[in-house]
Amino acid sequence: MNFNYFSYLCFIWAAVGIITRILMITFGDKWNKWEMEHAYSEKKPAWVNIVAVFGIIVVVVTWIQVFRLDVDYSWVIGVITTLSLIKISALLFNYEKFREFAGNTLNDKSKRLRLNLSVFAASVIFISLGLFLYS
Repeated sequence: MNFNYFSYLCFIWAAVGIITRILMITFGDKWNKWEMEHAYSEKKPAWVNIVAVFGIIVVVVTWIQVFRLDVDYSWVIGVITTLSLIKISALLFNYEKFREFAGNTLNDKSKRLRLNLSVFAASVIFISLGLFLYS
């Protein structure tokens, strides 16, 4: 198999999705507490800006690769990557609302289950794309 930028991007997203779901399930309420008190503390942490800049760079590099490399359907990952700008924008420009949304989601078992299932399903799709479409 010949892996390329898009394959690796798919595998990285899948790994992050699966690892964070395992941690959320394993640590349960301790994870929720950590996330709301440390990751998304009341005062916007510095990591938000750093990750936002990194995310924007990933979007730009992905689109450069879409136009530079001859990979069928690379635009699909370009669009999906661009959608991550929604979360980045919320974190940068509407942090309090994002924090409220995160707290509501983490504290509602039904919402948390839907989130975990959605992220796990997306991770399986990313693995499939990385293995079968982009390799």
